[in-house]
Amino acid sequence: MLRILHSLPRTHKLILLPVATMVTVLGAHKIVTVIDDNGGNSATHQITQDVGDSHSSSPSLAGNALDTLETVTTRDIPLSELKAQEIVDVDFIDKAHAADNTVSDAPAFETQASSSLATSALESAMQLLGSFSEDEPDDGTLGGTSYGDFSIDPEELHDPDGSPELDREIAAQQDFVPEWQTYTVQPGDTFAVTAERTLGLGYGTVMNILDSMPDKKVLTRWRVGRSFDYKLDEDGDLLALRVMKNARKGYLIKRKSPADDFNVSNVTKATEATQRLFAGTVNGSFTLSAQSTGLSSAEVAQLTNLLSKKLDFRRNTRTGDRFQVLVESDMLEGESLDSRILAAQYQGERMDLTVVRNSANDRFYTPDGQSLDPAFNRYPFEGRPRISSSFNLRRKHPVTGRISPHRGTDFAVRTGTAIESPAAGRVIKSAYQKNGAGNYLVIRHDNGYKTRYMHLSKRLVEEGDRVTMGQKVGLSGNTGRSTGPHLHYEVMVNNSQVDAMRVKLPENTSLEGKQLAAFKKESKPLLAKLESDSDTPAIASVRTLNENPGDEG
Repeated sequence: MLRILHSLPRTHKLILLPVATMVTVLGAHKIVTVIDDNGGNSATHQITQDVGDSHSSSPSLAGNALDTLETVTTRDIPLSELKAQEIVDVDFIDKAHAADNTVSDAPAFETQASSSLATSALESAMQLLGSFSEDEPDDGTLGGTSYGDFSIDPEELHDPDGSPELDREIAAQQDFVPEWQTYTVQPGDTFAVTAERTLGLGYGTVMNILDSMPDKKVLTRWRVGRSFDYKLDEDGDLLALRVMKNARKGYLIKRKSPADDFNVSNVTKATEATQRLFAGTVNGSFTLSAQSTGLSSAEVAQLTNLLSKKLDFRRNTRTGDRFQVLVESDMLEGESLDSRILAAQYQGERMDLTVVRNSANDRFYTPDGQSLDPAFNRYPFEGRPRISSSFNLRRKHPVTGRISPHRGTDFAVRTGTAIESPAAGRVIKSAYQKNGAGNYLVIRHDNGYKTRYMHLSKRLVEEGDRVTMGQKVGLSGNTGRSTGPHLHYEVMVNNSQVDAMRVKLPENTSLEGKQLAAFKKESKPLLAKLESDSDTPAIASVRTLNENPGDEG
């Protein structure tokens, strides 16, 4: 019957609810009445009486009678067999429970059957009413709730080897220990909303925290996927908040008890220096070959820029050339940070090159102390962009046809390209010329040469600043009298402009004396690590070294 009701539409269920409920109650009442009163329904009474007479001599009379009774009373009773009662007594549940505690002359199996039937009738009614619940899911699945008494003795749920009273006593004596929890930023999250929902902070408290932050962008500019840590007390109030600016540095925000004021302090996570050795064989592009060893994009860029100072990749590299590179990184929670090359070796058909970093000045030298960096770089930036106009003292003006010397070199670079100092020196001019050079710089270098940079979009140094080789001094642009974005670059020797692309530049410097001795002592273990892999062919192989460079003599 229940299966039929479940298959009906919701509207039909509501219409049939009164009828179904009445059928269930009357059926249960009819069965209980038969058991409680032997003079009730004659048909059922006759069945039970016949069973008793036919098995009067059997030792299992009560058991057989109970089986027969269950067979009769659990079958579906048609509506036509039900007899209307003048007064319907729906309090049959109390009667069934009362029968359990009252001494009666009825046989034991009749009392047991009465209680079982009453419980079955109640469960059927509950299932029927549950099928008409307003919370029924739209997908047709059934739901429900419990109305029974589940107050079970704790002894039944507890470990038999333990004591519930002891556990409750221990739990009461334990002190609450706040623990760090982590929240990952989701799309649409803001600090104000998250502070209210997750941290339980009010608007005033949020503003107090923001006012106390040295860098408000850490809280106001969140990125999806980033996370922060927080700690709550026993009442759910915020105790501390830890927000990182990057993988290494961040802020710790701690509550001043009991007020809503907070202290902000800097946090720096400790890192561990780890050395890794990568070895590979050139197969086609050097960049792709280096990436196949496991080097990151940033590490490959470092290696390429380093070797390109002596190695022309277009002319000198050949398939089968081998290379090794020793990289040191700061490891933090399994992540590699601030990778730097300690030593590199290239063994090729047309060129062999080995370089080692000198920690004294952070520059690279060959094993015999020859500097890899020139005393004066040819180009004032990384790479070699196209020259749009060369140095030419006999250049003619494109409009007037007159001789209009071009005393510099123009590089076709996009606005915002970083300009680097070609050598160490001091800035002697940093200014703006409206109808001429625009934003421009002049640097006097230690070897006596001067360089000038025109049409910059931004100047990054001021007059009197000391600059080093490779330091960014400005950004290219299109200021002043210019026909498009580019860099006008001049090199002056004895205050006269020369062709920067042809002039002989100062040679690189070498280490001597104590500096050379210290460098060789430092480079010896690094070179040994490179050589340890040089005798074994390796393609895209990665090797991690656990030695700490600080432990090496």
